[in-house]
This record gives sequence, structure tokens and C-alpha cells, in this order.
Amino acid sequence: MMRSFEIAGRRIGPGEPPYIIAELSGNHGRDFDRTRRLIDAAKAAGADAVKIQSFTADTMTIDHDGPGFLLEGGLWQGRTLYDLYREAALPWEWHAPLFRHAAEAGITLFSSPFDAGAVAMLEECGAPAFKIASFELIDLPLIRRAARGGKPMILSTGMADLGEIGEAVATVRAASDAPVLLLHCTSGYPTPAAECDLRTIPHLAEGFGVPVGLSDHTLGWAVPVAAVALGAVAVEKHFILSRAEGGTDSAFSLEPAEFAAMVEACRTAAEALGAVDYSVKPSERGGRFYRRSLYVVADIPAGAALTPENIRAIRPGFGLAPKHIDGIIGRRAARALKRGEPLDWSMLAFEG
Repeated sequence: MMRSFEIAGRRIGPGEPPYIIAELSGNHGRDFDRTRRLIDAAKAAGADAVKIQSFTADTMTIDHDGPGFLLEGGLWQGRTLYDLYREAALPWEWHAPLFRHAAEAGITLFSSPFDAGAVAMLEECGAPAFKIASFELIDLPLIRRAARGGKPMILSTGMADLGEIGEAVATVRAASDAPVLLLHCTSGYPTPAAECDLRTIPHLAEGFGVPVGLSDHTLGWAVPVAAVALGAVAVEKHFILSRAEGGTDSAFSLEPAEFAAMVEACRTAAEALGAVDYSVKPSERGGRFYRRSLYVVADIPAGAALTPENIRAIRPGFGLAPKHIDGIIGRRAARALKRGEPLDWSMLAFEG
């Protein structure tokens, strides 16, 4: 049985509304006031949580422009890793006040730690969960350290093969009984919809017996809605106040109105899933009376034959079901029948 779990009192799992995470990443622009406004805007847009990233350029890489350190192609062509991470890093001293601000705003805040020091700092801030980024899924010592405290572990699967995902989940389970949420992810920035392979979501859920969501980098929000329809219990999407502000992730981030539309669409999709059920729904009950049924459409004298000219399947639905038409044509009227009468068995003469 797949286990649901809670983050800061919000239940996450099958049968629950999708858990919507606003990913700030580098969209804070190293502006503290903007970051607080992002948190407030995410709350107003309907997000359940805001996620930040906790690293420094020096814990991610070294200041070097040699092969591999200089990016080629994509959104960040020509940038060094060090410069990119220095721009995207959320200052260490902002973390505690941002956690306080989120609590005051009534929205959950947690982070992706990228090293053991970040884990320790986030524990001091009272982070209710840890998110392991796709690029760090193979850093099993980091996963082990983050899982040690037993808080929910959210693991993104971008670029990982099935064996690497299995190793990461096993590492969490060996370290503690921390709940695991996998986020199916394609780490393309942006990701073409054709590369999303959303059918992987139910496969992951069945294979690992854990809830599965989506970390999405496509443009727009059609893909998250489709993921929810396939059983995704959570959606993580990059969030920005305005793409015009620029930033490392602005191109594939949603603005507040777009994010709010995504939240509504995802929750509607989840609500529409329901269960396997062929019963008549309350909204349908009145409509049953306007299905076709057999009616007298021309006056029929007593004893006269019922024919296709005087008996037809029409709306409304108070007569016999249309499936009986072949057995009725040719029978005789038990009494005079008036045009507009719904046909029933008492109108047919007994023969024999």
C-alpha cells in the first residue's frame, strides 16, 4: 500500500489534492525584498510550498574557465559554472529570516541542500523537508546526511537511470524511515513536451511503492496538468514575479497569474480523476428523462398495428426503451392510442 505522508501538516499522496511547489531557484535575483515578495505571491497564487536552493558557488564548483567549466549551448552559453552559481546562490544569511517570513505568510518553505553544511543550516532553520535536486541524485552521501533526521525526502529523477533512482531510494531507507516522494523530471532547460515521457510516473509509483510527482521545466502548464491526470501527487514549477526581470531561470518560469491558472487546472484534473464508477451522477439524474424512448407519434385506433410510422424512438424518456422497437412493431394496440403518449406494455394487445 502506497504511503501518504505530511509536510508541515499538509497530507501528500494518492487521493489528496496535488501538492504544488513554487520553485524560486535563481529568480530571487539576489534581492531580499524581491524574494519575500515571491513568497507572498506564491501563497496568493495557491502554492502549497515555496522551494529555495541552498548552496554557494564554492561548494558547487571552483572558479575556472577550462573545459567543462565553461558552458556551451543552451540558455547559459558562455557562462562559467562558478559565475552562474554565484549569481543564482541565495545568501546564507537570508535563510532564517525567509523561513520566518514564510511562516508569517502561512506557506511552507523548504530547500534543496547541495552539501552537508547546507543540510545542517536548514535543520537549524526548521526546514520541514529536504529536496534533492536531479543533478545531486547520485550524491549518495548527501542523501544519507539529509535523510538522517527522518524528514520527508523529495528526490528529483532528471538524468538518472532506473538503477540510480533505486540507489537513491535505498540510501534514504537505509538512513531512516523518512518518507520518500519521487519527482519525475527531465532536466532540459526548457524541456520539450515530447521528452517528458509522463507515463513514467505510474511506473515509478508501482516500482518503488512511493508517491510520485513531477518537477517540470516545460513552457506553460499543460504538461503538469497531464501529469496530474496520470496520477502525479505533486507538481514543482519555477516561479517568477515577471519574466521581464530576467534571471537564470526566467525563460521557463511562470508568472503569478499563470501559476494560479496552473494550480486551478491541476486541482481540477485531480478532482476529475475520481474512481471507477458507472453509477448515475447527481448532475446527470435530470437528464435521464430526456433520453430517447418509444412514443406514439400518430393516433392509432384500438386493434390497429403498430408501425414505424406511428411508433418512434424520440425524446423525452418516459416510454419503453428503444431496444424494444423490433419486438413491438407489428403488434396491435390494446386501446386507442393518442399521439404524444409514451408507450408502455399495457398498450399492447395480448395475442394468443
